[in-house]
Amino acid sequence: MTSVLAIDTSTSRTTVAIVKDGNLLASLHHDDPVAHGEVLPRLVAQLLQAENSIDEVVIGMGPGPFTGLRVGIVFGQSFAFARNIPWRGVCSLDSMAAEINEPGFIVAIDARRKELFWAQYENGVRVNEPQVALRKVVERFAVPIYQEGDVFLSAAMMPRITGDVREPIYIRRPDAYPTPEGVTFRAMNTMDLITVASLEKAIYAVEDPWSIDQFKEELASKDRYYLVAEKAGVVVGYCGAMLAGELADILTITVDSSLRRNGIGREFLKRLIDWARNKKVEALMLEVRVGNDAAQPLYTSNGFYPLNIRKDYYGPGLDARVMRKDLL
Repeated sequence: MTSVLAIDTSTSRTTVAIVKDGNLLASLHHDDPVAHGEVLPRLVAQLLQAENSIDEVVIGMGPGPFTGLRVGIVFGQSFAFARNIPWRGVCSLDSMAAEINEPGFIVAIDARRKELFWAQYENGVRVNEPQVALRKVVERFAVPIYQEGDVFLSAAMMPRITGDVREPIYIRRPDAYPTPEGVTFRAMNTMDLITVASLEKAIYAVEDPWSIDQFKEELASKDRYYLVAEKAGVVVGYCGAMLAGELADILTITVDSSLRRNGIGREFLKRLIDWARNKKVEALMLEVRVGNDAAQPLYTSNGFYPLNIRKDYYGPGLDARVMRKDLL
């Protein structure tokens, strides 16, 4: 005989259950998006009155808002450690989907900021990794969407979910990052043109780099926005964007190859997003070379999603993926 304690705090509902030999023995929940830490120990204590012998703990690992999700994970792991029993994690969206009888559908959890944590299912099987996107983006899919409130996670189904997720599913990156150490950011000016053009030529030699005259024309345009990054007084990167009606378009984010993966590109992107928001445009667009696996995760983690492919955009055989981030 096996008794499993199931715990999930990935939604506004704190959910606990004991499943014994595959059958639900007892289940409790409490609805309050900020009370997970307060109510979870009390709910578990009530459940243990019905069955105190627990053989395994199953924990909902998200996705979900960081603070609430962390409460359930830490409590479940601590409970398992104290009793010297195993624990395993499951995707919370899978647990929500387990009792939905549709050939194709989406399950979503409120991620706040008008966004949803979501995944798509076909015949009960998840077909993509959990993601975060604006609610209106998810609603464009031509399948039923079951959101938190329409259907809540079923703790009784959690032990039936296969797999073992060992790390929390935090798919939204932290909002605050430290500014790259020793790097300053400022508006580009004509004194930067020689250095910027040299960087451009060195990095994009195969992709038809811009000339000094082209950069000069860009700076002269009122609907452009260009920044440079400096380290020890030397320009080590630059970025630029333009207004195009109801949209803004990122034209370039370029960092000296010796200083990549130090947060400079991420800071450029953040500043371009803030600029576009201040301009109150509908969306921010960009093109990224297909195969540029280093850059694409930066864009997707900041809410950009792919639209289409532009053939030979960077030259023969060098295609671009068009991506968009909705701002309104």
